[in-house]
Amino acid sequence: MGRRILVTGNAGSGKSTLVREIAENLRIPCHGLDAIVWAPGWRKTPAEERDRRILELIQGEAWVVDGVSFLAQAAADTVIFLDVPRRVCFWRVAKRNWRYLFRSRPGLPAGCPEILIVPALCRIIWNFPARVRPRILERTESGGGPKCIFQVKSRGDLDTFLTMMKTAGNKVRLLSS
Repeated sequence: MGRRILVTGNAGSGKSTLVREIAENLRIPCHGLDAIVWAPGWRKTPAEERDRRILELIQGEAWVVDGVSFLAQAAADTVIFLDVPRRVCFWRVAKRNWRYLFRSRPGLPAGCPEILIVPALCRIIWNFPARVRPRILERTESGGGPKCIFQVKSRGDLDTFLTMMKTAGNKVRLLSS
């Protein structure tokens, strides 16, 4: 597995959880793009500032990042696309939102309680397969150099990936294009 890893997918697909596990296993820094994309009060970070901060982040030699960013995707040597069904994403977001309904969850700026974005989050999850998924797949297929790509569509796919990752540790690239 490479040392510059992007975990991407729909809201609620399990990106943050997987990123933490990979970072711990490989002993490399992990970063969530939510802290870059969002400013306090669920305001979007201006595009120039967001892109500058992402570019600074991906300059490192080793990292694992969670989020949807075509800048990070282009810089990654490994892309893990959590391509799970919307019903799974809705369920996970509902569980997460319940815990952080009136406060910011870890990885977000202050003043970002989940209750303020429930309708927008539902639209993001619903529209992801038609609006974002095709762009992720297109950029993954066009590559731009050798990359390890792993498309996770089920719990079984994820278990296979995690087993391979733990078996190889931080020594080898496991996944083929």
